[in-house]
Amino acid sequence: MRHLLSVAPAALAAALLAAAPAGAQIRNAPAPRALEFSAYIFAASNVCGYRIGTEAFEALLAKQNVRPEDVAPRGPFGNRVQTMFALMSNQMALNREQACVAVAGEYGPEGTVARNVLLPGEAPAQAPAQPPQPPAPAPKPAQ
Repeated sequence: MRHLLSVAPAALAAALLAAAPAGAQIRNAPAPRALEFSAYIFAASNVCGYRIGTEAFEALLAKQNVRPEDVAPRGPFGNRVQTMFALMSNQMALNREQACVAVAGEYGPEGTVARNVLLPGEAPAQAPAQPPQPPAPAPKPAQ
C-alpha cells in the first residue's frame, strides 16, 4: 500500500501534463485589483455614457499583466468582472451625477489616476435640419 501511494502522485502529475494541449499556456489569474479596475471602467462607461479609450485602457491592463480578452464578457474571468460591474453600476446609478464627476476626474482626459481611459460620449446623431414646409392649402368648403 505504501508503494502505491508514493507512485500515485507522480502518475497523476504525469497524466495531467500529458492531457494538457501542446500549445496551452499556463497563466495565473489576474490580480483582483485588475478585475476591479476593469469592472469600474465598464460601469462608468455604462452609467455615465463615457467611451472607453482602448489604447489607454489596454495599456493599464498590460501594466497589470492582464490581456483585454481576460476581462471581456466571454473571457476566462469575464464572469467575475460582470458580477462586479453589476454591483458598481447599481451603486453609481444611485448618485449618478457625483459618480460621473468623480470618475471623469480620475480617468477622463485630464485624469489624476490615468488619462484618456474614459472619453466623453459622442453626442447623439441629429437629423439634418429640414427647411420649414409651407402650410398646406385649406380645403375649399363643399357647396
